[in-house]
Amino acid sequence: MSNLLPRRMSLFDELFRDLAPGFYIRPLHGDPLPQQIKVDVKENDQAYVISAEMPGVGKDNIHVTVDNNVVTIAAEVKQEDVQRDGEKVLHSERYYGQVSRSFALPSDVDEGGASAKYDNGVLTLTLPKKVAVAGKRIRIE
Repeated sequence: MSNLLPRRMSLFDELFRDLAPGFYIRPLHGDPLPQQIKVDVKENDQAYVISAEMPGVGKDNIHVTVDNNVVTIAAEVKQEDVQRDGEKVLHSERYYGQVSRSFALPSDVDEGGASAKYDNGVLTLTLPKKVAVAGKRIRIE
């Protein structure tokens, strides 16, 4: 059944397959870098909860900034894989690059109460809403 599923192939894959028939190796990671970080944004009365899919990225390579209501998530992707058969390297892939995503939330965020957790390739941000301060009435004398 898996042979019926379409496979993505690059021009390099086609050339290599034609030059060495019978010795075709598919990439280990699929696409080298994600086109964009996929996010889900949810809201409750107190905070925004953001889930960002970032598989294969180390926790130390993720950077999050919040400026009023603008959230920016950036990551440096470094992936290296090597397949070996005895002493001879048959296939080696390396992917390096940076991806980022910025978006605006409906209201400002209280940066002091923000928290982040990274587990199983998913970054979860909890960003408390900034409490709106009611305008102060000035007494006229």
